[in-house]
This record gives sequence, structure tokens and C-alpha cells, in this order.
Amino acid sequence: MTQALRKLVTFDEFVAQYPENQQRRYELHDGVIVEMAQPTGDHEEVIGFLVRKLSVELDRLNLPYLISKTVFVKPLENESAYSPDVLILNQPNLANELLWKKASTVSLATSIPLVVEIVSSNWRDDYHKKFADYEQMGILEYWIVDYAALGGREFIGKPKQPTILICYLEEGEYLINKFRGNDRIQSPTFPELNLTAEQIFRAGVVS
Repeated sequence: MTQALRKLVTFDEFVAQYPENQQRRYELHDGVIVEMAQPTGDHEEVIGFLVRKLSVELDRLNLPYLISKTVFVKPLENESAYSPDVLILNQPNLANELLWKKASTVSLATSIPLVVEIVSSNWRDDYHKKFADYEQMGILEYWIVDYAALGGREFIGKPKQPTILICYLEEGEYLINKFRGNDRIQSPTFPELNLTAEQIFRAGVVS
């Protein structure tokens, strides 16, 4: 479970007082500082696997992108700041980001080709709040990787099963494709990515 600290703060206040305890991650959700649940080892293995595979693809295509795990994504419409599990940045566009130099923060969809959230105990944030904010920001592609089948049945079926949702923006709304088992991942950003859902799930221990 996530632990919310109740005092409402602005984004500028959040950045100024961001806790120095690097063993923990914090996000800002509509003015509330949220201490994120400590990730499991399996969770981190899935992140590491995806970063490795996507990095190979970035090099192969010679794209001007970089991958970061410490940059904040800030919607312009509210006092929130998210720390995605995997964030691909369009490096040339960072010059247009007003908060980049000061706070390692991006707000423009043109700076964010792809964002990935690995589902943990706070799954509602990934499926609801972040989904809505990333969609409103205009981020073209958003992956929800639910390797441990923690999300609601409306998203991952009944009985629940490990699922990857790839959400791609079309006419201002996310279209959702779901991948399970030996389904080959179909990413609009990386159409030649040769990777199955099961390969991603196996990066962590799934019972």
C-alpha cells in the first residue's frame, strides 16, 4: 500500500522539499506527497529486463532517445509529478522543457515517446489516475505491465492473469491492446520489437 502524507503542496514546494532518503520513491498526486511502496525484487527485475531490451532497440534504430528512471513527468493541468518505472525521453526536445534544467522534469508529450509503469500494490494509480493524466498530456504510448496479475478483473480478466496493456493515443484517446502468454508485443513506437509478453513476465518470478 502507498502511504500518503496529507499536507497539500505545489509542485515547486514538492521539488524544493523532496525527501533526501534515496531508499524511497515519492510522487505528487494532486498536491499530496505519496510515498511509494518499496518495490519487490521481481518488480526490479522486470524493469531491468525492459530497459535492456529497449536500449538495444534504441541503439539499433539510432534514435535520439535516452532512458531515465529518475525524471519526473508533470501534467500541466494539475499539481502532480510521477516517477515512471521506465521513461523514454526524446533528447532533442528537452531544450523546450521549462523545468528540465531546474528540476529534471518533463511536461511535453513531444519529449516522451513511451512511458512504462510496472504494476505493484498501488495498481489503481497505474490503471486509473496515471492512465487519465498521460492520456490528457498526449503521451503517445503507455505500457501497463501487470506481471503479477494485481489489477482489477475488468483489466486483466477473470480469473486474473498476467497482462500487458499497450495504450496508444489516437484522436486524443488511448486505444488499448492486451498481451498475454506468447503474444508478441506490438508497440507502435518500436514496431520491430521481437518480444513476447511471457518473456517479460519471466524476468520476475511469477507463480
